[in-house]
Amino acid sequence: MREPVSIGLPAAPGPDLQELMGAVARGDSDAFAGVYDRVAGPVLGLVRSVLRDPAQAEEVTQEVLVEVWRRAAHFQPEKGSAMAWIMTMAHRRAVDRVRSAQAATDREEKAALLARTPAFDEVTEQVEARLEREQVRRCLRTLTERQRESVTLAYYRGLTYREVAELLALPLGTVKTRLRDGLIRMRDCLGVSA
Repeated sequence: MREPVSIGLPAAPGPDLQELMGAVARGDSDAFAGVYDRVAGPVLGLVRSVLRDPAQAEEVTQEVLVEVWRRAAHFQPEKGSAMAWIMTMAHRRAVDRVRSAQAATDREEKAALLARTPAFDEVTEQVEARLEREQVRRCLRTLTERQRESVTLAYYRGLTYREVAELLALPLGTVKTRLRDGLIRMRDCLGVSA
């Protein structure tokens, strides 16, 4: 008769992982050393398969093992094995690291794009301003001489309605009417909606 062959690591003598986790929950550092010896390799292997970067994998493995020490009291054996609980923490922590690294890369790419994009195009601004001035001049030429004179004094020289009326020796109401009519024609000529 043949002897049974076991594949994998031989079972470690002493308490099983569940019992060790109970002792770690009570603050037993020797029990944690036992947990560490049993799970460090599998945790590192899982984390490396997710992260690929050996240095980051070691860092995340260390974080997971510290979390096992701190959260051992939260382990509930009736919900699953200690190894499954630890490996779930390891997988989640590794995935979080990948997501964090991707978010940082996305932020850096976005910042680089913003840094290369000028706040405004100075040449475009100058061309648009020149075109607007030409359009205003063209529209001013469509006004009657009296309207153009009133609009020019009020809006380009900054005179009040009363000052325009005094300068042109006209009643205030007449100046207001000329300005209103001139501005309506300007608005229509410029294509500005009311």
